[in-house]
Amino acid sequence: QVQPVESGGGLVQAGGSLRLSCAASGRTSSTYAMGWFQQVPGKERSFVAAISRSSDRIYYAESVKGRFTIFRDNAQNTVYLQMNSLKPEDTGVYYCAAGSYPRTTVTAYDYWGQGTQVTVSS
Repeated sequence: QVQPVESGGGLVQAGGSLRLSCAASGRTSSTYAMGWFQQVPGKERSFVAAISRSSDRIYYAESVKGRFTIFRDNAQNTVYLQMNSLKPEDTGVYYCAAGSYPRTTVTAYDYWGQGTQVTVSS
């Protein structure tokens, strides 16, 4: 098993940047594909980005392409989400998840972190 733990959220003005981190304890995260999801109140979690074990496959939601970058450091068991040019609609709780494949659906992931709040003010 692996336990993802997110950090790096906060309050930022529109146009600003944040870097989220997801540190994995337990079984090494390099054996898992990792994904980031956003959740806003009253809505289901939505896909943001995913990366394969060896970083050879990377996927983004259309809404974040060109602004967000997902990358990982397997030696540090950590996955990152660099968020640039943030918009108010990026506000939400961001969850990190581990699974067998870099999919875009919630059900493809077996292990989830507790989430970190990102708030983008206009």
